[in-house]
Amino acid sequence: MKSIRRYAYAAVLTLSALNFAPNLASAQDEGGRFTLPHDVLWQNAEVPAGEYRFTLQPVGPSEMLKLTKMSGTTASFMLLVSDTDTADGSEAARLVIHSKSGSSYVSSMTLPQFEVTLHFAAPRNPEKEVAQAYPPATNISAH
Repeated sequence: MKSIRRYAYAAVLTLSALNFAPNLASAQDEGGRFTLPHDVLWQNAEVPAGEYRFTLQPVGPSEMLKLTKMSGTTASFMLLVSDTDTADGSEAARLVIHSKSGSSYVSSMTLPQFEVTLHFAAPRNPEKEVAQAYPPATNISAH
């Protein structure tokens, strides 16, 4: 009889631990939504235009940005953040997109609601660039 109680207790304890672990991990994630006006390269990933949800997750000494496309064909992207800066809470949320040879790539994302600016590696072989900052029209927002 004691062995059945021990197994039942162990099973309840294990299930409780598994139930709480995902909730604790998701509480640490920060995120929001934004809209990409056109297709871009984001590091070496081709990210199509559309509405996205993002989460920012700490991964060791750096951050991981996870993008999930909400409109049209679903897609997900995981991007390692090259560097971060502290953002002033009075700055506007924005995505900085550079143009090169007829294509565009994301170089940074400012998230004042989280007081951070994320920097991303440029795709290989960057040529002459023209920087373009998209103000709140990109609809970056926290949730």
